[in-house]
Amino acid sequence: MLRISRITDYGTMILVHLAARDGRVCSASDVAAGTHVALPTVQKILKLLTRSGLVVSSRGADGGYSLGRRAEAISAAEILDVLDGPVAITECSHSNSQCELESLCQVGGAWQKINKAIHAALDDITLADLARPARDLPVHALTHGITRTVHRHDRNR
Repeated sequence: MLRISRITDYGTMILVHLAARDGRVCSASDVAAGTHVALPTVQKILKLLTRSGLVVSSRGADGGYSLGRRAEAISAAEILDVLDGPVAITECSHSNSQCELESLCQVGGAWQKINKAIHAALDDITLADLARPARDLPVHALTHGITRTVHRHDRNR
């Protein structure tokens, strides 16, 4: 099953929370209260997000965290790459592949193509999109591929 980790799920919630603050700085405690994620988990994720540049931190009495860039400039693919590592649905789908059967595999190329399509779809969705209700998400890239596949399947009947 393809599934993002809980850290990525929570990290996305944290980023959406920060995006809703329009550049205002939030403490880790504020983020934890606003997302209902435990403070130690929020602190761990904020550290990862800060290290990557998706979030910036400021010290001092009025310190805290804010987005490192506009929400429209942060893609779902970037968030996933930072928190879970690069999208790789099979061993041969990433650059550090260590599959001993890769040179003999007849399906690896197809999985790599699928992996690229998934990454492209994630790249088309921004943090600003993720902050919208699900019905408002721009899924044109995803539905285009599904529609094409469905039509091809119907023709073969």
